[in-house]
Amino acid sequence: MGGEEEEDYPDEAGFYLPGTVLSKPEFASQPAFPMQPPQPRRSQGERAGVQQQQQDWTAQGLEGDSRPLKELPLSLLEKRRIRERQQRRVPKISSWHSWKEGQRRSTRRFRERAAETFQYVEMWRDSLHRIEGHFGSGIQSYFSFLRFLVLINFATFLLIGGFIVIPTVAFEALSFNKTSNVTAGDPSCLMYNPLHRGLTNFHEYVMDLLSGTGYIELTYMFYGFYENTVVEMIAFSYNIPLAYLITTLFYFLLSLVWTVVRCVNGFKQSLVSEDSTLSNYSLKVFVGWDFCIGEETAVRLRQNSLRYELKTDLEEEALQRKQAARTRCQRARIYTLRAVLHLLVLALLAGAFYCIYRATEFSQYLLNQEDSVVRSNFFLGLLVQYLPSITITAATTILPIFFNIISLLEKYSLSWEIKLALIRSVFLRLASLVILLYSLWTQITCNGWEWPGCQTCGYNHEKYQCWETRLGQEMYKLAVFDFLTVLVMILLVDFPRKMIVEHCSCKLIQFWGQQEFLVPANVLDLIYGQTVCWIGTFFCPLLPLLNTIKYFLIFYLKKMTLIKNCRPAKRTFRASSSNFFLVVLLFGLALSWVPILYSIFVITPSKTCGPFRGEPSIWDTVPRAVQTLSRVPQEFLFFIGSQAFLVPFFLLLCIFILYLLALASSYEQLVKELKVYLQMEGQDKYFLVKQIRDLSAANNTRKEDHGDSGWDHVLRNPL
Repeated sequence: MGGEEEEDYPDEAGFYLPGTVLSKPEFASQPAFPMQPPQPRRSQGERAGVQQQQQDWTAQGLEGDSRPLKELPLSLLEKRRIRERQQRRVPKISSWHSWKEGQRRSTRRFRERAAETFQYVEMWRDSLHRIEGHFGSGIQSYFSFLRFLVLINFATFLLIGGFIVIPTVAFEALSFNKTSNVTAGDPSCLMYNPLHRGLTNFHEYVMDLLSGTGYIELTYMFYGFYENTVVEMIAFSYNIPLAYLITTLFYFLLSLVWTVVRCVNGFKQSLVSEDSTLSNYSLKVFVGWDFCIGEETAVRLRQNSLRYELKTDLEEEALQRKQAARTRCQRARIYTLRAVLHLLVLALLAGAFYCIYRATEFSQYLLNQEDSVVRSNFFLGLLVQYLPSITITAATTILPIFFNIISLLEKYSLSWEIKLALIRSVFLRLASLVILLYSLWTQITCNGWEWPGCQTCGYNHEKYQCWETRLGQEMYKLAVFDFLTVLVMILLVDFPRKMIVEHCSCKLIQFWGQQEFLVPANVLDLIYGQTVCWIGTFFCPLLPLLNTIKYFLIFYLKKMTLIKNCRPAKRTFRASSSNFFLVVLLFGLALSWVPILYSIFVITPSKTCGPFRGEPSIWDTVPRAVQTLSRVPQEFLFFIGSQAFLVPFFLLLCIFILYLLALASSYEQLVKELKVYLQMEGQDKYFLVKQIRDLSAANNTRKEDHGDSGWDHVLRNPL
């Protein structure tokens, strides 16, 4: 026993087990497993040598891996050997490659440390984790989206402050040499005096603060305060109008790139998680739980939500089967009902747009009256100032309720009901801004420059001496009223409702329940406010600062009302679905470009205010600035703006877009194939589980019949 080496002998199933010592006669008495090929007998030393050789092969294969050693699936001894071999080869590496490798490692370490440091200085990091732990990642995505908008607005304010506001303040304080580009024009177009009221009461100062008129109008807040000047020094020249225009284009580009990057990052997750073809029920049962939830009340709410989602899916399947069994007469009846309801929705939208248009016209008419009773009555003047904002808010609050009721009557599936209601709400909010701007521009341009006053100055100078500032004031009032609406809803609706539900035992009140925190509705409010900010930034340069402060306060107000007054919605919102709202935000950004580009290229700028006063159009500032350059840069820039460059560039851009479309199509086909492969894998697993279950049942039956182990029966009766 002491001098003999241990040998491998097969177990009862015919498999060799290392280190098992059996006597030869005992081994000979056991029948061989017919399906198992004969295994060679190796000593313990031979086995150790084979294992060491396999480990050396594995280490040699992983030695050239670019990953760090700590990430390789090897033991400490093997990693130490690899490091020793790498150190022995160090003299063979050139100094350039050694320096480049050192720089790569230093860069990687710097990125890791920067990422760790950024996590500690990330804004609202603890608050977001706390919200995620109490209410799940769906509601947390709303606050993450709100933080994203705060950062965008703050970055926009830094751009405008650094290139427009601060240079203007510095040049005025230091009294540099200024050259004005204002040209002489009709004297009737040069009249502008917003402070012509003389002595005013205190309530008029409050009115000016809320509406952006009076003393607020002659501050850095609005477009009309900036001058059309070029500051010249010994070796430095700063063109304020050109900086104003380029900064506007740059912050729009920054917002576009930032939003697209955030949208693309969530696209892959939403592409898989939103697809219901990959075993919808199994996904919700096995991976549908939100492990970020840590509070007991939120756990029960999440359980009820999952139960509700499964019930909804079953109802949708039943509805689909019912739809498939409909007759032609029933389908015709439903399609007719849907057509009538769609016409009703269009009628409601048309009525809302008409009310917004008439409210804007009426408000502008009363504000342009010099001796109107509106100016002497504070509350009446405040109502007239905010009449378009009140109309838009009323329309965007009341009509979605009717949209939800109409979607129930249309008998769509629940997913389509939600999508259709969201699409209608988005269209209502963004189209309301379009109607407001259209009503303002029809008055500024005299319905197509038919009025003689517009032919003289290029715009309606009699009513709008500085029309850019008037547009900025309208956007300013929309932003202020949006914040006041949020504040009033929290103080006068959500909080009293919570108190009534807690202290009243009436069954009707208890059935009414607490206010639900609806993520889609709240996100649409943020998108509406951000679109207003993008439109008004050109006419009200400090509006991003105001919007940053507004969203900063809204974060804490919404957090307070979520924890104290509201409860999560019955149907939860997945964080991956936030990609839809980023697409809506991109649509709002594209919508904000329309009035800005129309103002830059079409409408004549005001003759008496703003950095583009006296110019035929705002864009004429760019060619005039290019003409001041030397010959080579001037010819290069004119070539970029010529057809010889734009036509080939447009063709190359079309080819690149077609390539991206083809690439996206190939990826889409690959995703479909992978989905089919996953479905086949699921069927194979189901087949294997079924086979194992049948074999287990047969094995148990044989045990009961023969009274021995299943493997003994298989070995004794192999066929």
